[in-house]
Amino acid sequence: MSSYIMLTGMFLLMRSLADDLSDHVDVFQGSEGGGNNFPGVARPFGMVKLGPDLYQSGADAYSGYLSTGEFSGFSMMHEQGTGGAPKYGTVAQLPLVGNIDDPLSHITVARDGTDQASVGYYKANTDDGVEVELSASSRAGIYRYTFPSDSQENNILVDVSHVLPSFRGQGLGQNYKGGNLTIFEDGHYEGLGTYDNGWNEAPDWTIFFCGHFDSDAVSSKAYTAVNSDKSVEQPSGSVSSTSNSTAVGGVFTFSDSEITSRVGISWISTEQACNNVDQEIPKGTDFAAVVEDAVLEWNTKVFSKITTTSTNSTSLSLLYTSLYHMHLIPTNQTGENPGWDSSEPYYQDIFTFWDLFRCSTALMQVLQPNAYEEQIRSLIDIWRHDGYLPDARSSNYNGRTQGGSNADNILADAYVKGVRGQVDWEDGYRAMVKDAEITPANHPVDPMAPDSSTHHGRGALPDWLSLGYITPRFSRAVTRAVEYACNDFGLYQVASGLGKHSDAQKYLNRSQNWRNHWNPDQTSLGFSGFVVPRDKNGFIQTDPAKDGGYWGDPYYEGGSWAYSWNDVHDMRHLIELMGGPEKTVKRLETVFDKGLFDSTNEPMFNLPYLYNYVDRQDLSVSRSRNVAKSEYHTGKTGLPGNSDAGAMQTWLLWNMIGLYPITGQTTFLIHSPWFESLSIDLGGGKKLEISSTGGDGNGDSDYYVSSLKVNGKEWKKNWLEWEDVFADGGRLEFELGPTAVNWTSGPLPPSPASN
Repeated sequence: MSSYIMLTGMFLLMRSLADDLSDHVDVFQGSEGGGNNFPGVARPFGMVKLGPDLYQSGADAYSGYLSTGEFSGFSMMHEQGTGGAPKYGTVAQLPLVGNIDDPLSHITVARDGTDQASVGYYKANTDDGVEVELSASSRAGIYRYTFPSDSQENNILVDVSHVLPSFRGQGLGQNYKGGNLTIFEDGHYEGLGTYDNGWNEAPDWTIFFCGHFDSDAVSSKAYTAVNSDKSVEQPSGSVSSTSNSTAVGGVFTFSDSEITSRVGISWISTEQACNNVDQEIPKGTDFAAVVEDAVLEWNTKVFSKITTTSTNSTSLSLLYTSLYHMHLIPTNQTGENPGWDSSEPYYQDIFTFWDLFRCSTALMQVLQPNAYEEQIRSLIDIWRHDGYLPDARSSNYNGRTQGGSNADNILADAYVKGVRGQVDWEDGYRAMVKDAEITPANHPVDPMAPDSSTHHGRGALPDWLSLGYITPRFSRAVTRAVEYACNDFGLYQVASGLGKHSDAQKYLNRSQNWRNHWNPDQTSLGFSGFVVPRDKNGFIQTDPAKDGGYWGDPYYEGGSWAYSWNDVHDMRHLIELMGGPEKTVKRLETVFDKGLFDSTNEPMFNLPYLYNYVDRQDLSVSRSRNVAKSEYHTGKTGLPGNSDAGAMQTWLLWNMIGLYPITGQTTFLIHSPWFESLSIDLGGGKKLEISSTGGDGNGDSDYYVSSLKVNGKEWKKNWLEWEDVFADGGRLEFELGPTAVNWTSGPLPPSPASN
């Protein structure tokens, strides 16, 4: 019995036992308004992300999708929620009606109506009257085309030169570098394309493909086009180019009005691409079965991880849509690594740990402990073979590092929370030490930040090691200093656990060096003391209310009002520098009252929760709930900013859960859950059960904590640890009410670097 038939039977059984949680998912949520969510079809961590590529001059289609524009193709590869510049849009097909005399002239087709989609299914209509339906497995995709009944020439174009373009003018646009296509006697085609660049400035990378049609073509023709001249048919049926000046492709013409195509991809070979499609979507597979398999996989592996008794449609949509988008990348490419032979798992399409380390990776460990262990092993294996841990990675290439070497934070967080299994932590620690001690070569030079490497590692280490701070000769100096301190705290944590006590003391001391950027005399809005740029002559004056910046500036995607709060491992000392708890509360309140809070960028993710450190848990609840309810919505513009590969979604999910993780520590700050009941499957038969009484059951009102029981016992701290409820499961019982009460009397959250 084939696997898809077995899965379909399981799917029908599941439907009979429980509601289909995928019904709550809006795949278009956050696909417009800068969210850049991918609305096409994919499996959890799947290599294939099949969806439309919309072309509109001047508009970057980061995930392929735009609300306006014309179809340039329906391609197999995309990324989720990324910025910078588009990536992939490779291995594409495009349905065309009528005579096509110049197929490689970058043809586009207008959209007719509004695209429709759900988990595992996408449908669009072209202005030619063609209905396009899509679904996917992990490493293969399926297209179903329905042409107009009166059409005489039903064509499908395969253009190997097709990529997602970029119009931002930052030098990050992708380029076609050459490829080949062979049409075989049985009608299937195979080939490869080589491309470069994209948001991570990757050098040449090659993807292989293998496509089949379920109908016999009336004709199948291979074409070349040199220097964008008119396409020329090549009678051999096989075309090849090693130059970006020669596009290659093919046109398949059918008399049937309904055509199904199955395509596999591989990073290794065309043979493996053919194996992938033969194994995952074999000949004779019904289109509906692939859709149903996708729904089953998402329900069993992802959506069922969190269940609730809530019936509020808006909250359920936000919950399951967020779970969906956070599981699209990284890509599980195990067995598809062209760089080296290894028995270790391989995950890539990491965008980026600068975005993900605060919320996303912590939630990934909770929801997907097995996959997360594989991801940690994969990071260490990348260091073994590429020399450094990635801060970001795509098309099998590290880049770009925006601040610190934040994979160090990821490894530290996994270590202190007990990730062991098959992880070689001695190697993991060596990889972290490489980040902390060896400056990466500045090659290739990043034109947006030419001073030091943005490839991986810590480009500004020379100053950090010799001075204990970072001078403006390095771009993003303040951001890097703040983050290098966090990275060094991560090394302290792992070194301590491995019994490397002298190392631990060294890195603990270094984790305090963010203080060297603290200018107690810098003022803003009535407050004194901020992290600022400095050189060997002293601090450099700035305006904290206006000093945010980008690649070439002292701060990156935030300013000193944001970065002054980021070293939470040293929070008690920071509170002292700010003038004590009362002034710290006033400063936090000013962030929100004066419109300084930026929900669109990660450096301020933790700010609504920091009130817990000054014993004002009630303000953490009210401020974070206001952000969640006012900035996150259902619908295409439902995200406050770029998804950043699910970073925004995981911030929202933690708000729903009622906890907030402190990366690199076992600490979780307590705020307030949305739902009357929430059950989180932790794997291995363990669960975290969360209940609340006295609230409105949807987190809109009456959300202040009156009392809390943890595992049946009264709890007086405004924080808890991994061991309390996650290591073996646990139970949180909240009593909520309409007004703030002082229910905490225990010690404040730990501040390890302040001891």
